[in-house]
Amino acid sequence: MKKTLVIGASLNPSRFSNLAINRLVTYDHPVEAIGLRKGVVAGIDITTEKEDFEQIDTITLYLNAKRQQEYYDYILSLKPKRVIFNPGTENPELYELLQKHNIDVEVACTLVLLGTNQY
Repeated sequence: MKKTLVIGASLNPSRFSNLAINRLVTYDHPVEAIGLRKGVVAGIDITTEKEDFEQIDTITLYLNAKRQQEYYDYILSLKPKRVIFNPGTENPELYELLQKHNIDVEVACTLVLLGTNQY
């Protein structure tokens, strides 16, 4: 299973980041989550801090390009294998930075990837 960090996690059950956390848990992927507010979704604690999570395989983004900027160094420091840019999070500047650090860039929907066994 691929340990996944959700950046832009929401407590609102109608938000895609919330749905993604639920679906990742359903598919038995270990999950960490960072959001604007602390809380719990599907048994996963959402933190508001850029914690030093270990062994992150995948980061899935739910922040627009402008809000991603403050996370650039943090994302690189975690050394994930890939970063998924969900619809609305496209960011060519970050794609280039990640690729320079040999991190795979995937412009896709986490929910679709999980639902089609491509995660």
